[in-house]
Amino acid sequence: MRLHKTDEFSSVFAFRRVLRGSHFALHYCPNPDGTPRLGLVVAKKLAKRAVQRNLVKRIGRDVFRHARASLPPYDLVLRLSAKLDNVTRRAMRDEMIGLLGRLPRK
Repeated sequence: MRLHKTDEFSSVFAFRRVLRGSHFALHYCPNPDGTPRLGLVVAKKLAKRAVQRNLVKRIGRDVFRHARASLPPYDLVLRLSAKLDNVTRRAMRDEMIGLLGRLPRK
């Protein structure tokens, strides 16, 4: 249920559909397999410490796992787009859930 290869990430970015939040961007494209899949991109430039990068990825995977049954069949890439200065775990989780809720239904 995850994107692993560079080509999979590239095809999502090339489709050019994005939902933006205050700290995250959710890129998406239709998936012919009929199941949603997730990829995560957390740049060192925005989250300097490995602990912080791993936390963002862990929360993103958890939110996706709980929402997967209600998601349309898209390949998704959740990308950190702003520094996480003084952002709580709850705020990160709520923003991710909000982005997944804004996905267009087929």
